[in-house]
Amino acid sequence: MTTFRGPDSSQDAMLDEHAVVPETVDVNIRQLDPIPAPRHFIKELPLTRAMSDLVLSSRQQIRDILHGRDDRLLAIVGPCSIHDPKAAHDYATRLAVLSEELKDRLLIVMRVYFAKPRTTIGWKGLINDPDLNGRFDIRKGMWLARKVLADVLDLGLPTATEWLDPITPQYLCDLVSWGAIGARNTESQVHRELASGMSMPIGFKNATDGSVKPAADSCYTASFEHHFLSINLDGQVIAAETKGNPDCHLVLRGSNHGPNYDPVSVAEALRDLKTSHAEGPSNHGLVIDAAHGNCGKDEVVEAEVVEDIAGRIAAGEEGILGIMMESFLVAGHQDPGPLDTLTYGQSVTDACVPWDRTEQVLRELADAVATRRGLR
Repeated sequence: MTTFRGPDSSQDAMLDEHAVVPETVDVNIRQLDPIPAPRHFIKELPLTRAMSDLVLSSRQQIRDILHGRDDRLLAIVGPCSIHDPKAAHDYATRLAVLSEELKDRLLIVMRVYFAKPRTTIGWKGLINDPDLNGRFDIRKGMWLARKVLADVLDLGLPTATEWLDPITPQYLCDLVSWGAIGARNTESQVHRELASGMSMPIGFKNATDGSVKPAADSCYTASFEHHFLSINLDGQVIAAETKGNPDCHLVLRGSNHGPNYDPVSVAEALRDLKTSHAEGPSNHGLVIDAAHGNCGKDEVVEAEVVEDIAGRIAAGEEGILGIMMESFLVAGHQDPGPLDTLTYGQSVTDACVPWDRTEQVLRELADAVATRRGLR
């Protein structure tokens, strides 16, 4: 029987200059800039033992909440996107103090998002364009992203981010406790495969049209093993074999048709999860994102959504395991531009709830959890 084999990867011989016909490759590529392998960045900005312990313990606490073993509420809070490391650190310093105060009722995880999916075109995040000037210094952006995450962890706060592509996680995932797959990618096979191998709980958001089924199917699919192409810490292309992720769950984020955080929508989503045969966290509930379609990208409405959820939790509504909220130092948002032209602490992507209002609604959520405990 004939055995089929690919090229011998044990040899590092360069391709012969005639191995590729120039007219068939890179036709629309202007430039290819090599980026150091993940291991290079990890060695330059390593985790301390305390940071590693925080990542491991917070991942387990998140799992315990999602699986119904911990009655606290998961609160994933922070800027829509990180564009200014100094402002992000100032915000994290405030959030860390509040997190310590409310830790018996809330598990607060800071949103530290570096990659922004665009419906058409626009600034795509700190990694892609760290100087907000169109120079696209991705190497600098990747270094800054890792530095921001390490600085947040150093304050005692676990971090959350969105995984937009299958390469970036190798550079950053050791610093992250919770990950999201956005509405545009929730039906993507690549992202389901990626989630199946991630070392943290992953939230799949409902599709942009409001459909819950694609996200529910993703939770189910990502719980199984998968085989796919990826890279390792040395930047080599590999065939990855995953074990499956038992901690994937649904995030309701509204849609282009309107919100879906109301009790009826939550109940329908929980029924859809049962129909999909997704297990684990899906047997206990879901997370509600108060931003995006649930508030029409209006930060005033977003805070009101969180208050509404707090009231329902206090009344004993089941199935709400956590919330997400986009929050920064200053209310609203502004157009991207060089840092010296921007309002300090204000989002350059979606509008964010200001700090004083954030503190207020997080306290209301904590009080709601305490009230719910009394009912039980």
